[in-house]
Amino acid sequence: MKAAKILPDARLKARELEGKADELKVVAEDLKGAARLEDLILWQMEKTKSTKKGSQSYFYWMASWREGGKVRHTHLGSCKKVDHETALQKARKMKRKALAKARRAKVKDLGINTVWDKVI
Repeated sequence: MKAAKILPDARLKARELEGKADELKVVAEDLKGAARLEDLILWQMEKTKSTKKGSQSYFYWMASWREGGKVRHTHLGSCKKVDHETALQKARKMKRKALAKARRAKVKDLGINTVWDKVI
């Protein structure tokens, strides 16, 4: 029977393609997370103070990114003390922590951790 010979090969091919699809899905999720981490804006904020002697301007590094439906603005430090690359690394680190915290909260809301809480 021809069908008996064709179906086992098709089944094996389907399993092979499903495995590749799963691997590609994992890679896509990793790339999505990396792109989300890079999606931030680094900018300088000027603050001017008025005194009896005159006004003095100070510059600070700020970073902005979107968390859910809100924009988060974060102070990174004085431009005199922190250069652009250091401020960018600090902003990425802060955003990574914020994303991890949001992910943990989402997992907890879905009840996924409840099994592990009982085991540990």
